[in-house]
Amino acid sequence: MHCPFCGTYETKVTDSRLVADGDQVRRRRQCLSCGERFTTYETAELIMPRVIKGDGSREPFDEAKLRAGMLRALEKRPVSVESIEAAVERIRQRLRARGEREVEAIAIGEEVMQALKRLDQVAYIRFASVYRRFQDLDEFRAEIDRLAQEPSFAPGDDHENDP
Repeated sequence: MHCPFCGTYETKVTDSRLVADGDQVRRRRQCLSCGERFTTYETAELIMPRVIKGDGSREPFDEAKLRAGMLRALEKRPVSVESIEAAVERIRQRLRARGEREVEAIAIGEEVMQALKRLDQVAYIRFASVYRRFQDLDEFRAEIDRLAQEPSFAPGDDHENDP
């Protein structure tokens, strides 16, 4: 690590602490040349798989796009920001856990649908209607009937260990 004051690459760590719930390491450093102290933060860089779109094109995974789609479906629904963020993080973790360099956009859409089903059934139907391109009321009814046949999820029950 180079010193931001004098540019020398000789620094020593004087203190290290976990921050951000253990997701970051905060390090206090001191320059061995000029003696100035400064703080650095270290986080793990986790590579997300690239997304294979329906037309075959590929693009980097975009967490903001994932969150925006979920927020659109959850608009004006009684779901906390914390629950939404936890769902986004679970989807990210599942995609990373696959260990694949690329993932089909369809697989991400299915993950989103499962997360929305657990968070809010109305939001799930909203998302499904766009994602699956419902054409008429019969398709809405069929999806609502399928949803009604499934065991209901208790509010706040996120089923983290479900496939």
